[in-house]
Amino acid sequence: MKSKTLLGLGLVAIAAMALGGIHPASAAKITMRLAENQPENNPVSVAMHHFAKLVKEKTNGEIEVSVYTAAQLGQEPETIEQAQLGAIEFARVNSVVVGNVVKEVGVFTLPYVFRDIDHKFKVLDSKIGKEVDAALEKQGLVNLGYMEAGTRSFYTIKGKQIKSLSDLKGKKIRVQPAPISIQMVKLLGATPTPMNYGEVYSALETGVIDGAENDYVSYVTSGHFEVAPFFTEDNHLSPPAMLLMSKDKLDSLSKEHQTAILAAGKEAAIFERDLMVKGNEEAKQKALAAGVVITTIDNAPFRDAVNEIYAMFPDYADMLKRIASVK
Repeated sequence: MKSKTLLGLGLVAIAAMALGGIHPASAAKITMRLAENQPENNPVSVAMHHFAKLVKEKTNGEIEVSVYTAAQLGQEPETIEQAQLGAIEFARVNSVVVGNVVKEVGVFTLPYVFRDIDHKFKVLDSKIGKEVDAALEKQGLVNLGYMEAGTRSFYTIKGKQIKSLSDLKGKKIRVQPAPISIQMVKLLGATPTPMNYGEVYSALETGVIDGAENDYVSYVTSGHFEVAPFFTEDNHLSPPAMLLMSKDKLDSLSKEHQTAILAAGKEAAIFERDLMVKGNEEAKQKALAAGVVITTIDNAPFRDAVNEIYAMFPDYADMLKRIASVK
């Protein structure tokens, strides 16, 4: 009789849980948040949704990652800090901004540091990339994967077209709020104007700035091509994107869940690289179709103009030699 009573109470409790929306099988489910500043149609946002899918698959649905695109959780500087504090679990960001928090990352954001995309990922996937990852962990961040963020060039509003280095003189150019980007634009003769990404469109539209710099994908998906229809291919920066996770949050998970997330990050990074390369070529064609004037220039004068920037950051001297030696 006693066992029947207990059984009955157990059934009643389960029924009550179900009626209240609490299900035993889902009670242990973990929900995490991922901050992304790009719109849904950007290849990197597509890749972040792919990452979320991989995490769900690899944890048998025990972890779900909600992706918040279009800077819903804040701009990159804020989301990096949130990840450090554990307020959110993931932040997909550009390495230029991460360099403000972890100086070792800054070496990847110097102008013309990579010969081409193959060289870039040979460096990032080597011991050099792992050493930078270790520096990130000391600041409470785990890098789940280096991704392609395109090659950055300048684009400008009407009447401010750049055909040569001299055309940059005095122009107000939006840069990411980072010392290396600011110094680079100064050396090129322009006036750097640090500004969060979400403010750039209106600043271009109203003439607060004369131009900005980014890759083709961001240029098109942000709509900047509508208000800055002159694109100059000088290819000055090729900083990687990064998917960062709060170290405290990762450490709080079971070993199985940690392994699953790390594996998902690696797969998503490889997926994103290919997607972004294709995306940039498609975006370039869309820009041309929309009437954007694309100017391809000899960037040797640009390289010469920024050459002294490497001496301004002596901490990177050894790393720069190692990067250059990667074949």
